[in-house]
Amino acid sequence: MKLIKYILAFCSLPMFLGCGAYSLSGISIAPNIETFQVNYFQNSAILVEPGLDRDFTLALQDLILNQTNLSLTNTNGDLVYEGEITEYRISPTTAQANSTAAQSRLTIAVRVRFYDQSKPEEEFEQSFSFFYDYTGSAQLVGNLKDTAIEEIFERLTQDIFNATLAQW
Repeated sequence: MKLIKYILAFCSLPMFLGCGAYSLSGISIAPNIETFQVNYFQNSAILVEPGLDRDFTLALQDLILNQTNLSLTNTNGDLVYEGEITEYRISPTTAQANSTAAQSRLTIAVRVRFYDQSKPEEEFEQSFSFFYDYTGSAQLVGNLKDTAIEEIFERLTQDIFNATLAQW
């Protein structure tokens, strides 16, 4: 019986050792990476929504803080995110018989430049966008606008996180 316990323990050892630098979220961060920096994302979209740039910058910072053990810094980060909001657009997606929109869509796009001090080959510049559909008769104000922007930011920041840290 003792021999079986030793055999089982020995056989399961590679399973635990093989998971070295990975976390429960599936990301792998080099041990020398300790800080990240998110520079202010300017809003260069044609249609400017006040505060959108600040809110997006904070949303990206919060996601990285919550899903990693990295520390946020304002200068000389091991990982650096910068870019701009390139699109904030409201457009009809489906029409009704009376030439009005049955459904409308809010689209937000950002251009991201990512720098990794330890792996310059991982650096890139890429655009990310996502949308939120809502009833065409509704006005995009108040709670509806807040909900739309929150859902879009959740998706955008997660996509950026996956492209930079989760490598998905």
